Amino acid sequence: MGVRRIASFLLLLSTATPLLAQDLTAFEKNVTVRKLANGLTVIVMERHEAPVFSYATVVNAGNAQEVPGITGLAHMFEHMAFKGSEVVGTTDYQAEKVALQNVEDTYAAYDAERRKPVGRDDAKVTQLEKAWKDAIDAAQKYVVPNEFAKLVDQAGGVGMNAFTRSDETVYFYSLPANRFELWAYLDSERFLHPVFREFYKERDVVTEERRLRTESSPQGRLIEEFLATAFTAHPYGFPTVGWPSDLKAFSATDAAAFFKKYYVPSNMVVAVVGDVKTAEVMPIIEKYFGRLPKAPMPEPLRTIEPPQKAERLAILHEKSQPIYLEGYHRPAGTDPDEAVFDVIQTLLSAGRTSHLYRSLVRDKKIAATAQGFSGFPGVKYPNLFAFFAVTTPGHTPAEITAAIAQEIDKLKNEDVSADELQSVKTRVKAGLLRQLDNNSGLALNLALTQTEEGDWRELFRQIDRIEKVTAADVRRVATQTFTSNNRTIAYIDNSPAPQPKGGTQ
Repeated sequence: MGVRRIASFLLLLSTATPLLAQDLTAFEKNVTVRKLANGLTVIVMERHEAPVFSYATVVNAGNAQEVPGITGLAHMFEHMAFKGSEVVGTTDYQAEKVALQNVEDTYAAYDAERRKPVGRDDAKVTQLEKAWKDAIDAAQKYVVPNEFAKLVDQAGGVGMNAFTRSDETVYFYSLPANRFELWAYLDSERFLHPVFREFYKERDVVTEERRLRTESSPQGRLIEEFLATAFTAHPYGFPTVGWPSDLKAFSATDAAAFFKKYYVPSNMVVAVVGDVKTAEVMPIIEKYFGRLPKAPMPEPLRTIEPPQKAERLAILHEKSQPIYLEGYHRPAGTDPDEAVFDVIQTLLSAGRTSHLYRSLVRDKKIAATAQGFSGFPGVKYPNLFAFFAVTTPGHTPAEITAAIAQEIDKLKNEDVSADELQSVKTRVKAGLLRQLDNNSGLALNLALTQTEEGDWRELFRQIDRIEKVTAADVRRVATQTFTSNNRTIAYIDNSPAPQPKGGTQ
């Protein structure tokens, strides 16, 4: 499940593990899970602390569902979902529909000509591009900008946002409890009748986002190279924002096809937490979300990353902060050893008593910061246990590699002491228990856990699994995972680049 995404349970913060089952039973009394006739999973949790509620809708599709040519499209649709529907965001949808189809027709002609590998007519490209942009201008006159967000804001909504990552796309915000039916209408409507208005304008926004976060960021470029090097087959190697050429090429027609395949009720979970009564709100949810048409569950991902058989290396020669990354392939988050990885992560990285801090930062002084983290870039499929460090002046990436190897060897060859292991377990559990003190955190994590684990109760069960981790488990998992042939290293080298013999260039 991974420390990085599990919510906390203040409800359980002071509860001993033997009482876990009792607490889960008490928690279950306030939680209702129902699968609608169209396949949508709905979770409602009553929490009558304030007259508000929060929701999270998790779509079980992220950039791992993309293929070459449409990378970044999952993230792109996240932007589109705020453009409204056939009712919200338009002055005349029937006229707008015709105009938007003209945008697609002219774009298809322009894109086909400009991407011809042989025989491209540049004059024709210019002519077709103008026709496409004129069509965009014609469609724009029907748009009511930001109407969806304004309606939510006028109703007292707060925290409206969304995010896309490798495993899923998530939408969320909070509203006063007396605006529940408005939420159910608005949010079901944007998935029932999505309209891909302002698509190419928003595509430019995403392109700029990529420029700022990746192309203009040494750390962003390094992470992109690191993942592309570590994953040779699986789409975890794709950037969530997409490859530059795909951002210039995919269309609203592509987005509509992605939506039709993945935004189906059987592939979505909606969680609602707050001052609601299940008996009252469930019929409202069924009324509005039950309108979403039933469709087959998307087929499982076919591509599995093959075992890594040789160490991989990526070096960026740049004048910037010397950042270091190291990663090892590990099983998916549903693996029985997930709790062991959580314990190893905390042993290595949690605070000033952690192994990496004491060795690399405090004692050797070769790094300004150093930590390990599990579940990168996602947890649904086999992923990476990664290490991150920033080298201090006068020290090299090779020193970081050697120092991390020393700490790994200790995990493999020396039992963690009983006191340290218990301390780590306490810290891991506290980390799991610390963050669900509000409606939005509960809604988000109930929906995520139901999506990724198949049962929201896994939030509780992970606590019990952590308590059962032994020193032998730590040695076993470290030995299996941290091998040189399973290692990918990427770093920024800011030393002067070697010059070719015979002069400079």
